[in-house]
Parts: sequence; C-alpha cells; structure tokens
Amino acid sequence: MTDPRDTLYADPLSEHGLFTFDDSVARVFPDMIKRSVPGYPTIVSMTGMLAGRYAIEGSNVYDLGCSLGASTLAMRQNIQQPGCRIISVDNSTAMLKRCQSIIDTDTHDTPVSLTLADLQDVAIENASVVVLNFTLQFIPRELRDDVITRIYQGLLPGGIMVLSEKVTFEDPHLDALNIELHHQFKRANGYSEMEVARKRSALENVLVPETLNTHRQRIANAGFSSCDVWFQCFNFASLIALK
Repeated sequence: MTDPRDTLYADPLSEHGLFTFDDSVARVFPDMIKRSVPGYPTIVSMTGMLAGRYAIEGSNVYDLGCSLGASTLAMRQNIQQPGCRIISVDNSTAMLKRCQSIIDTDTHDTPVSLTLADLQDVAIENASVVVLNFTLQFIPRELRDDVITRIYQGLLPGGIMVLSEKVTFEDPHLDALNIELHHQFKRANGYSEMEVARKRSALENVLVPETLNTHRQRIANAGFSSCDVWFQCFNFASLIALK
C-alpha cells in the first residue's frame, strides 16, 4: 500500500503554526521524511545492521524519538542476541499510536516497549545500543549535553550510540550551498517552492541544528572513547560513538 502523500503545506490558504508531530504529520510521515531527508532509508537500514552487530545479550536497546518505528523495526529485524529488549520512546501520542499498529504487524521476536515521554526524562539503563535518528535537533540546546552524558552513563562497555542530525556548517558559503542543495533535493521529490518555504518557516526555532564539531565535542565531553561520521549527504549526517 502506498504511503499517504505529504501535502500539508501545499494549500496557500491553510494556516500552520510551528511544526508539531500531531496526527496530520503522523499520517503522512513516511512520505514526508523520505522526500525531505536525503539518505534516510540508508541510515535506517544501517542502524539495523549496527544494532545487530553491537547488541549485547540481555541488554536494552533504545530508539529515542522513534516516531513511527522505522529504526525500531530495522533493529528488531537484525538483533540475534537473546534477552534483548527494544525501548522506543516518543513524546507524540499520535506517532506512538501509529507506531504500535506497525510493530504489531512485525513477526520478529525481540520484544518492543513503547514509552510516551520526553527523551530527556527517560532513564538509560543496561544499554548496548542507543539510537537518536533526527531527534536531538528538537531538544532545547541547553538540555543536549545532559542527554548525551546520560546516554553514555547508561551504556555498557563496548556499547554504541548512533546520532543522526541535520547539521550546519561553520563556513557560511558551504552552509548556504548545502541548504540550497537540500531544497533542490526536496523540489526534485515533488515539493513546490511554496511548500519548501512554508515548511522551513514552520520548523524555524523548532528544529535547531548544530555543526558536526559541536556534536563531536559534546560526545567527547560525555566520555565516549571515539566518534566519527559514517554517513553524510548535504546537511544531513549520522555519527557513531563508541564507549
């Protein structure tokens, strides 16, 4: 079945305030993110492979900001270690409701617990894998250091964190170029100039990106032994941090 098409910003007479993960977004989210985030399917599938490699027997695996559970499913389908549990967290009731219906159709064995909460309030315990795919960018900046530090503290030795984010560039020319390339990517996927502009306006001050150096420094300060980018396309990147 084809995912419902994202036309939320196509009507010039419709009114949208700040972007929120409500039921209207949840309904079209698979189409929205596929057409808006370059490399998203690759990041999700490789997240599953990484979980399969690093999941430790009897440990917890976290998907923080799970939305409709794409990363949760990818990890569930790759984890072979016995006794693992996936804890999927989101603060959107609409997202979790649809996520549950998707998880219910999957037949893999690793148990999944869905948790309605702000991720900064969730205790990270006995974790071997923690995933934040395009999540930290929606957390207030003043809370981000503590989020990453608590993840580090809750990870078992040898565990990993996968952090995927929209990023900015320190060089203003490169930043402008990558923003334009991203907008071109969205136009190539069928979004109009008006939709691109209205979506950008709705996300302003809701999605607040940072540079890769800022992410690296925060991850190092939290105590991770190593960290680097494993995927990047335009102003979207994914990092792996090892404990």
